Amino acid sequence: MTPPLRVLLADDHPVFRKGLNALLTSLPDVTVIGEAADGEQAIRLAAEHQPDIVVMDINMPGVNGVEATRRITAARQDTAVLVLTMFDDNDSVFAAMRAGARGYLVKGSDTDEVIRAITAVSNGEAIFGPSVARRILSFLTRPLSAYDEQLFPQLSQREREVLDLIATGATNSDIAKRLFLSPKTIRNHVSSIFTKLQVADRAQAIVQARAAGLGRHPGDLR
Repeated sequence: MTPPLRVLLADDHPVFRKGLNALLTSLPDVTVIGEAADGEQAIRLAAEHQPDIVVMDINMPGVNGVEATRRITAARQDTAVLVLTMFDDNDSVFAAMRAGARGYLVKGSDTDEVIRAITAVSNGEAIFGPSVARRILSFLTRPLSAYDEQLFPQLSQREREVLDLIATGATNSDIAKRLFLSPKTIRNHVSSIFTKLQVADRAQAIVQARAAGLGRHPGDLR
């Protein structure tokens, strides 16, 4: 027989925690091995009991759920974290994913969805509630721009703007006019970009920029 899934609950709201405990305890293939009221306690109980799954809130006193997720998954890769929280903003979602969470649901999800998510993450799947999935899809499919700090993070915002225009085929003179800067300033920016991207010339910079999605906005100079 397959042993039951061992689940640790981490949430600072005792009423919610007890309700979730009662739901999961009623399932024949799930055992709740403990409850944590904050991130520090979640880390300690996860190390002590080595659960299969931690159902983790994000906004908890002391160590928050994101940091607790990071420490738990770093210490034991076999423990999966399913975030169950009130927050579905981009910062919370992507911080939890970067910390190692395998799933992300918003409180208010129906019980069947929570149970399906627990089963899915225990099988190594990544699962997200509908509102979270929409956010992720929107993030992944949105047009890239020179204002996206995750794009070429070694460059300043101004350097990304210059690189964006370089990728359209614009000359230094064109870029200076577009950005209302002196040609000398643009030359300095271009030199800095080449150094930071470790490219030898304009052609190599254009290849990198276009591969990342820059230089393709309407009205570009070609």
